[in-house]
Amino acid sequence: MLSAFARAFQTPDLRKKLLFTLGIMVLFRLGAHIPVPGVSFTAVNACLDQTKTSGLFGLVNLFSGNALLQLTIFALGIMPYITASIILQLLTVVIPRLEALKKEGQAGTAKITQYTRYLTIALAVLQGTGIVATASSGALFSGCTFANEIVPDTSVFRIAVMVITMTAGTSVIMWLGELITDRGIGNGMSILIFTSIAAGFPGSMWAIKKSGTIGGGWVEFFSVIAVGVIVVMLVIFVEQAQRRIPVQYAKRMIGRRAFGGTSTYIPLKVNQAGVIPVIFASSLLYIPALLVQLTSSQAGWATWIRTNFVKGDHPIYMATYFLLIVFFAFFYVAISFNPEEVADNMKKYGGFIPGIRAGRPTAEYLNYVLTRITWPGSLYLGLIALIPMIALVAFGQQTNFPFGGTSVLIVVGVGLETVKQIESQLQQRNYEGFLR
Repeated sequence: MLSAFARAFQTPDLRKKLLFTLGIMVLFRLGAHIPVPGVSFTAVNACLDQTKTSGLFGLVNLFSGNALLQLTIFALGIMPYITASIILQLLTVVIPRLEALKKEGQAGTAKITQYTRYLTIALAVLQGTGIVATASSGALFSGCTFANEIVPDTSVFRIAVMVITMTAGTSVIMWLGELITDRGIGNGMSILIFTSIAAGFPGSMWAIKKSGTIGGGWVEFFSVIAVGVIVVMLVIFVEQAQRRIPVQYAKRMIGRRAFGGTSTYIPLKVNQAGVIPVIFASSLLYIPALLVQLTSSQAGWATWIRTNFVKGDHPIYMATYFLLIVFFAFFYVAISFNPEEVADNMKKYGGFIPGIRAGRPTAEYLNYVLTRITWPGSLYLGLIALIPMIALVAFGQQTNFPFGGTSVLIVVGVGLETVKQIESQLQQRNYEGFLR
């Protein structure tokens, strides 16, 4: 990986792309430290020192690079865009118009991207309004004595300015991500998510060192690093694992020339769903706690939810979280990969799987293989997502375990994909094999 970056910096045009990408990443991190007008920065810092926030706010805070809890102009981060992309991807399955646009190629993809931008702005307004209302009511930092002082002025004009500022920040993040995609290296949105998560690693590691008790905290510090290395190696191994289904294309005679007769394969990844099931499960689990928080009910069901579904170290919470991740892994794979469509395309172009008849038997075989490899993929996602919760029990008050769950999945996935893109662009500039 390091050799690929070294060779990329030796190539002038790739060096410009890498420096441009790094510049956008620095600009993105600067925006994550500029507070929204009307927020008491002193009260925010005091609450950050007193409390820890988890649940959906913790998830959004992870994607925003700790900008959400600091109420900066980039507080919403890239989360509205991720949510809009997931919603449109799900709607493509049920709305024929979107499905037709997806099949139109580049023009249809551009139209869906435009819809994604509009939906992102709408979601940013809704999420910004919710976060500002939560902060002004003091519920953003439950248990903090300065929570009611975070937004001193709760007038309609001041709230509107804060919401507009956060929405504008999300629009700028979208623009920065598209700039990286067009003029830099890798997928822009993924790079910004990578930047947000990686920026929190040093602070989390230092917090573990300060809260440690053995050897001045250094034993816990290096223990977490060792566990992190093992987790990263496991994630890389599973993320690279795939089942390759061989496909043979029959020869076709057109005039006096023969076409086809080639062999290829369909790569089915073990973790076909990526990090989407973890995001879905985290969001869904936060709904009961949010309802109890908004209603302030003292009924038996509300007390049960506060006991079992608010803290991540409860066994019922862990079990429910794990089962939801497994369910959403199968659900997302089912809507994102259509075996019937793949089988029809293979049949149309004369392709077949050796030993399997074309058409419906091919679709059934693909569905069978996909179901079998989704089981280990979903169990792997559930176990990786439980690592921070297990660390919460092991380290007591320490809730910011950096090497686990959504963070490592995204950092490793984006890192591998970016290195692949750099290597592919380097291979395009190396004609040694062609000249031989």
